[in-house]
Amino acid sequence: MRVLIVGSGGREHALAWKIRQSPMAEKIFIAPGNGGTAREGENVPVEADDIPGLVRLAREKKIDLVVAGPELPLVLGLTEALEKEKIPCFGPGAFAAQLEGSKAFAKSLMAEAEVPTAAHKVFEDYDQALGYVRSREYPLVIKADGLAAGKGVVVASGFEEAREVLEDMLVREVFGKAGERVVIEEALEGEEASFLAFCDGHDFLLLPSSQDHKRIGENDTGPNTGGMGAYSPAQVLPPEKYQETADLVIRPILQQLEQAEQPFRGVIYAGLMFTREGPRVLEYNVRFGDPECQPLLMRMQSDLLEVITACIEGRAGKTGLQIRPEASVCVVLAATGYPRKYAKGHRIEGIEEAERDPLVKVFHAGTTYTDGILVTNGGRVLGVTALGENLQDAIDRCYRAVDRISFEGMYYRRDIGRKGLS
Repeated sequence: MRVLIVGSGGREHALAWKIRQSPMAEKIFIAPGNGGTAREGENVPVEADDIPGLVRLAREKKIDLVVAGPELPLVLGLTEALEKEKIPCFGPGAFAAQLEGSKAFAKSLMAEAEVPTAAHKVFEDYDQALGYVRSREYPLVIKADGLAAGKGVVVASGFEEAREVLEDMLVREVFGKAGERVVIEEALEGEEASFLAFCDGHDFLLLPSSQDHKRIGENDTGPNTGGMGAYSPAQVLPPEKYQETADLVIRPILQQLEQAEQPFRGVIYAGLMFTREGPRVLEYNVRFGDPECQPLLMRMQSDLLEVITACIEGRAGKTGLQIRPEASVCVVLAATGYPRKYAKGHRIEGIEEAERDPLVKVFHAGTTYTDGILVTNGGRVLGVTALGENLQDAIDRCYRAVDRISFEGMYYRRDIGRKGLS
């Protein structure tokens, strides 16, 4: 098969790395890709939001399958555009992609499907939103309705902070159209986990649980990022609870979309908070998480291309998913200043030395080659990922690999996975 992977981050490198292992893979293209994906296939300079360009590329390269990495092309209708050319795309259509593209839509669908989530209100008017937060108890969670690259969620500890957030979103429009509408909801207490599944529109295959680390600082302090690391499995969601949790938060959503004649084919991601009352859905994503994708694919033994093909052909229920028993950890190496301003163009060294351990893989995110030299090209630069006999072993192995890598301004959290040990 000739496969086109859309995207340029660590998730897309992990997808390319895993798909390349399949005997079904003849040629892999990545649009636009990064320094790491260039070693797995052929990078093509077409951006992930250029739907006409991606369709043209798929047609010209005689692509048999498109795999969408990020959410934006799915929200923009990539799947439908490719369907017109009879090219299958692993990712939901634009309607179902609103699960991630609009938090208000997701809340509405959760209510229809009776999926447990936080109580909430939706606002477009600043004065009405301000009146609401003035009367509420804190903390409160304020979310930009649309796509904001993982940064449009703020936990406000008091009224003044909430007022500033609402001004940013509804008045100053710092998130553009994504913040024209806001969702304000109660702050849930508990421990988070990510729960993903491959879906064929009706049936699904569950991946093991994982846990992301969104905050830039250790002990979950500072602003939200796209994710500073992840590990699998998450102790808060053990294997014996997978099916029960899926029946609560995944199956009802898939059934609701199927009834609406908008079947979900792709990866569905449920971000969960485990409260005293049980699991509650914080959000849905319509693709692999980044960085959860990296440790999850390290644990996956099954042929990814076979699984994706089964989902597209409606055969997920007849397909198994083989998972390695080891734990896995991914530590993101970022540029100092991320998620705000950061420098680019710094030389990266030590990756080959880090990968001498056969249980370590370094996935590239913000990298590129300049005059044959690998340099930084983004806020999240690398995702160092390791397997281990248990979580502690995976953590130790991962940080030993991190110690072998260097670039100017390298920053990373030193507590990734620690919560899973307690």
